[in-house]
Amino acid sequence: MFTQRGPVPYAIVFLSALACAQLLLKHRKLALQKRALSLKLLPTDDPGFILTPASSEHILRNLYDSIDDPDAFLLTRRIHIALGNLRNIGRIGDVDEVLKTQAENDEGQVDSSYTVLRGMIWAIPVLGFIGTVLGLSVALGSFGKVLSSANEMGQLRGALQGVTGGLSTAFETTLEGLVAALVIHLMMIGMKRREEQFLDQCKDYCQKNLVGRLRLIGGDGIGQ
Repeated sequence: MFTQRGPVPYAIVFLSALACAQLLLKHRKLALQKRALSLKLLPTDDPGFILTPASSEHILRNLYDSIDDPDAFLLTRRIHIALGNLRNIGRIGDVDEVLKTQAENDEGQVDSSYTVLRGMIWAIPVLGFIGTVLGLSVALGSFGKVLSSANEMGQLRGALQGVTGGLSTAFETTLEGLVAALVIHLMMIGMKRREEQFLDQCKDYCQKNLVGRLRLIGGDGIGQ
């Protein structure tokens, strides 16, 4: 089925392998990103800790001590941007808005990272249909030669083998393309679901450890 049906099955296997490799890479990267959820940035010995422009400097120091590059992780990048805004501007009311904006940006980046994979899922069944057209062309061409050259039943039977070979190529390449596209699409849905769950966990982490610690001090919303 894969070695005697022309070049199309090789192309299907190649694209399928690329798609699986991309999903595996995304799985490894997601496992690495999840490690940021275990960071303890707030003082664990002070349950009454309040997040203000002054105390944000303490959290930023903990962040720099815990990770070399805060922008390398989705979660720490959100925290880094939000606390940097709080430290420089001093408006704690902007922290929640900054976190929401960054969360929307992260969701957009995650969704756009599937563009190439979606293209592969679209291309794989198209390759199967191309194999179908090629197989049918071979079958019809062989059938025309059979009708014009075969005079006896024995010759007709032998010539029909070329026709059946073309039909096999036609239907088997379609089957390969559809099955491969279905499997990869299901794998992509599962991977995307796990990334969406991770983004929700990042939101919960920021809500609990940052937004939930905010306190308005004074009438202008400026922390002291």
